[in-house]
Amino acid sequence: MVERVEVSKTDELRDGTMKAVNVSGHEVLLAKVGGKYYATGSRCPHMGGKLSQGKLEGTVVTCPLHGSQFDLRDGQVVRWLKKSGLLEALSKTLKPPKPIVTYNVKVEGDRILIEI
Repeated sequence: MVERVEVSKTDELRDGTMKAVNVSGHEVLLAKVGGKYYATGSRCPHMGGKLSQGKLEGTVVTCPLHGSQFDLRDGQVVRWLKKSGLLEALSKTLKPPKPIVTYNVKVEGDRILIEI
């Protein structure tokens, strides 16, 4: 069963920013880009880096630990690690790329809700 949970108020997040929130035992990254809200898992699936401490460029968030990048729209991997050549191939073999979890977001009045 899907539960809708309020995670923030619309005036708490400016466009082009993100923050981490705890929702029903889940660590969630909440971001606002181009007037639209996105919610994803807040930890990088590579080594658990806090994505909220990373860099947000458009809908792409970069992990602060190793530079992995994810698209907030669908959670897909844009880049797995900030390495190239043999080191990248070895890293992908040992820890294959994984997308981040995404959550449906609804805005009702001034409330931002996600479906858990």
